[in-house]
Amino acid sequence: MFISFKGIIPVVHPSSYVHPQACITGNVIIGKDCYIGPGAALRGDWGGIILEAGCNVQENCTIHMFPGYTVRLKEGAHIGHGAIIHGAQIGRNCLVGMNSVIMDRVELGDESIIGALSFIKEGTIIPPRSLVVGNPGKIIKEVSNEMLSWKTRGTALYQALPKEMQQYSEICEPLSELPADRPSQEILYETWQLSK
Repeated sequence: MFISFKGIIPVVHPSSYVHPQACITGNVIIGKDCYIGPGAALRGDWGGIILEAGCNVQENCTIHMFPGYTVRLKEGAHIGHGAIIHGAQIGRNCLVGMNSVIMDRVELGDESIIGALSFIKEGTIIPPRSLVVGNPGKIIKEVSNEMLSWKTRGTALYQALPKEMQQYSEICEPLSELPADRPSQEILYETWQLSK
């Protein structure tokens, strides 16, 4: 769902996919090859939201800000299910883990990873390639080349997903029983533990 606010209409690059059950309001600019999942709310009513190319904002995420702030997700930013970004700047090729909360004026350095369920307090500046976990979030080590490669491969799946959703998804009625010829799904990726 797209909603204009005070005459400002969201802008979405045609290569991106926004699920019909997401809500995009006002001053939101979504670049190319971005994926926005169902239940995501991007509220550009009090400030702006900019997603650069190749970002994904997964199911049930919220992006908002205090009045006058602009939230920016730099190229390849990966926002996991249920995360909240409130008035923060997310660096290039970062991963924000599921159900994490990133508060106002946080600057997350490029290629950083925020662990699931982490809380990053207001005004925190995180250097590039930091691995951050906990509540409050603490840097526990530098992101290794191996970890960054794993993250980048996972984000590439989401960068391909908009085109696949546009090509293959359609609203349907469920089947009442499992058909004998049901197609199998391909294995595209492994968890961090299995990839090592």
